[in-house]
Amino acid sequence: MRGSTLSIRSGAVLALVVLLFVPGLATSLHSGVGGAQDNAGETIDDVAKEGCLCHNEAADNSVQIILDDVPFAWIAGETYTMNLQIIGGPAASGTYTAGFAMRVTHGVLAGDNLQNWDNDVTTLTHTDGSASVADRLWTLTWQAPETGSGVVNFWITGNAVNGDQLNNAGAQEDKWNQLLFTLQEGSDATTALGTRTLFAGDGNVSPPEPEHHGVDLHHMGASMRAHWLGLLGFGAVILVIIFAGIMLRYSFSTSYTGRTNQLRLRYKLMRRGDQ
Repeated sequence: MRGSTLSIRSGAVLALVVLLFVPGLATSLHSGVGGAQDNAGETIDDVAKEGCLCHNEAADNSVQIILDDVPFAWIAGETYTMNLQIIGGPAASGTYTAGFAMRVTHGVLAGDNLQNWDNDVTTLTHTDGSASVADRLWTLTWQAPETGSGVVNFWITGNAVNGDQLNNAGAQEDKWNQLLFTLQEGSDATTALGTRTLFAGDGNVSPPEPEHHGVDLHHMGASMRAHWLGLLGFGAVILVIIFAGIMLRYSFSTSYTGRTNQLRLRYKLMRRGDQ
């Protein structure tokens, strides 16, 4: 009995040591994140405002947080559709690629395959399904509040992950950044300005690598046959041009020795203008 008790205690101590020295074994929040969260024994008030500290201690400007179709000011009750995208960070080698937490002081946030955190319509985050999008792009809507609500504050934290579903495992590979801005109540004049794009980051944006660098000719199928037919058609046109050139050169040239005297005389008269 005593040996069994010692074995249980030894196992508990070993598990505690592993948890202390490998904090990244905690799984990431690919099903959505928001509100207060625990980080290294401390509690932050809101992920959207303070960042994804469980993935990395500080924001990284190599990650671009881009929000497109943002109005210059809001009109009461108007619904605005915006595109949120994260560019940069580690290449996703697993199922999940990115996530975000968003909060506004007024209005209603919504989006397809997105969710309000704790049913709070002033918050928005990804879902398990939308955390695996390859382009790290989401479409969301924000319904402006009623007239007289004043300035609306926006907080967006975006996280680009490597897809291993771990909180870095101590390597700090996952990276995040924040986009913070405000919108004032507008008028017809601000509405006429249209929309704009806001972003946070160092602006060093690289295009994504192509998924395929080429196609094997043996797998081109009908497209390959069309390719060869096009080449044959092009070759036929070249042959026709060459043939026409030969005909023009030797069928109508006055210097051709095989031409009759009557035809040469006709060309001579045409050059002299005596016809």
